[in-house]
Amino acid sequence: MTTNTYSLLQTIDDPSDLRKLSRAELKTLAQQLRAYVLDSVSKTGGHLSSNLGTVELTVALHTVFDTPHDRVVWDVGHQTYPHKILTGRRERMDTLRQFGGLSGFPQRAESAYDTFGTAHSSTSISAALGMALAAKQKGEDRRAIAVIGDGAMTAGMAFEALNNAGVTDANLLVILNDNDMSISPPVGALNRYLAQLMSGQFYAKARDMGKSVLRQVPPLLELAKRLEQQAKGMVVPATMFENFGFNYIGPIDGHDLDSLIPTLENIKSLKGPQFLHVVTKKGQGYKLAEADPVAYHGPGKFDPRVGLVKPATPPRQTFTQVFGQWLCDMAARDQRLVGITPAMREGSGMVEFHKRFPGRYYDVGIAEQHAVTFAAGMACEGIKPVVAIYSTFLQRAYDQLIHDVALQKLPMVFALDRAGLVGADGATHAGAYDIAFVRCIPNMSMACPADERECRQLLTTAYEQDHPVAVRYPRGAGVGVAPLESLQGLPFGKGEVRRESSSRQVAILAFGTLLYPALQAAEALDATVVNMRWAKPLDEALLHQIAASHTLIVTVEEGCIMGGAGSAVMESLQAAGITRQVLQLGLPDEFIEHGDPARLLALQGLDAAGIEASVRAHLAPQRAAA
Repeated sequence: MTTNTYSLLQTIDDPSDLRKLSRAELKTLAQQLRAYVLDSVSKTGGHLSSNLGTVELTVALHTVFDTPHDRVVWDVGHQTYPHKILTGRRERMDTLRQFGGLSGFPQRAESAYDTFGTAHSSTSISAALGMALAAKQKGEDRRAIAVIGDGAMTAGMAFEALNNAGVTDANLLVILNDNDMSISPPVGALNRYLAQLMSGQFYAKARDMGKSVLRQVPPLLELAKRLEQQAKGMVVPATMFENFGFNYIGPIDGHDLDSLIPTLENIKSLKGPQFLHVVTKKGQGYKLAEADPVAYHGPGKFDPRVGLVKPATPPRQTFTQVFGQWLCDMAARDQRLVGITPAMREGSGMVEFHKRFPGRYYDVGIAEQHAVTFAAGMACEGIKPVVAIYSTFLQRAYDQLIHDVALQKLPMVFALDRAGLVGADGATHAGAYDIAFVRCIPNMSMACPADERECRQLLTTAYEQDHPVAVRYPRGAGVGVAPLESLQGLPFGKGEVRRESSSRQVAILAFGTLLYPALQAAEALDATVVNMRWAKPLDEALLHQIAASHTLIVTVEEGCIMGGAGSAVMESLQAAGITRQVLQLGLPDEFIEHGDPARLLALQGLDAAGIEASVRAHLAPQRAAA
């Protein structure tokens, strides 16, 4: 930390230090904090636009409230870097999202100031309400504050919590951080509803009547005109949120400490549910991020003086890009196809599809449950929905997956991006459980492509089925196997032998992209390698053939061992009365934290060296006995 640049910031070791500063000093601190966030993220990568937008709000919250005695719950956590810096973690920001370093999200184990672990959206109001009512039950005088973005407010869970909170006497403050953008631009009827109210006859007549009266006093008329925009924001949201039982305040400028601090101080003395509407700007203070907050939502390392630049050598095609191209190509061939995303257009690779087929693109907002049942409704009418959803987010719609899709055997494709470990985002975003939770559902199938070419082919195969099929693929690029231009599929439920052993002792069954490290390990082990391709249905004929001719079966998957593809193999062998040793390699029964993906896989023994070592360790006692 440069002393001159961050002279005031370096004196802040915890929020109690903020409360000693004058208003002018707090403004200087906010400037230094914003610069420090930019400097830190440019060196480590991470979430930038959202954090630049919450600097003043963070300063004000920790100045006014007695944190951590007063509980602040940050929704999602994309905006918590200023919070981390002000709560004793300033000097560790160079470890952000790196193995053994700070998490990119709030974590209770990391700091007492991280009162609730978050990373999936729209949970903050529920958690803060629970904390507020727990304090009341325990007889403790404390505030609970939920900071939620306008994008996260599109989720049903947020409104369920508002509905519950409004009929309580909880000392709860909900702060709507309104920056008019989540990761993708927010969608839904909320803004449209407000706009319709403001343009309706009642408001128009009231406005015209007021003007006719004020026209007799020109200075007041001019004042009214200037206040009209503020009045719109004050009256209409107040009506809606006060109907939920909240006392509505706002909107106020979220970058103006002279507005934020007095307002929060006043709210602090109020009892019952309070709702503060704060307007901020993503990327505030860094012009490049202000101009393109989506690009700067989660950048890698970059030079802040230059901004993001395209690499001189184009990177390898990612699985997400393979999906995006396939979606466009299949849509061109089949007019029935629609693409559905729960507010992840960019992350799921659907930007080009949206441009080319706007009438067949549906962003339903941060509402995974709704996305799945909405798609099911379309499938009932002969439409072919493709739901692009991160593996970790599909967990939020599990009931809908079972009852609304599988039970009715509706032909739908679930494109599960971010399957397996995801690196810097850590346990909250890891797609560790999809094989286990999908394969136990009747009528559903699960494909596990090993590379980019198979990803495109298996998406086609999935699309051609008359029942729901999920295709899981990881974040980032594969080994570089170029996809075919055609929309040619692969045989449903069939695997392939990729390497045959001369000794016929060890057979490695690989599910997904771990096929390639398995092939490397097999060279040293002289093992047979099978690219299984499908976790459900298993290619049981091939499995039983391999089991009949090999002593040890090794299953390899980038998913949880418990209930995963390896478990499916053991169940199949047992049902067929085939007794064989089975070694299951995959993710253990624990949450894997953030870090470099390759390093994380190696630590779990899922790289080539780890697979080889696990097999040798398993065989060692037998060889010693022989």
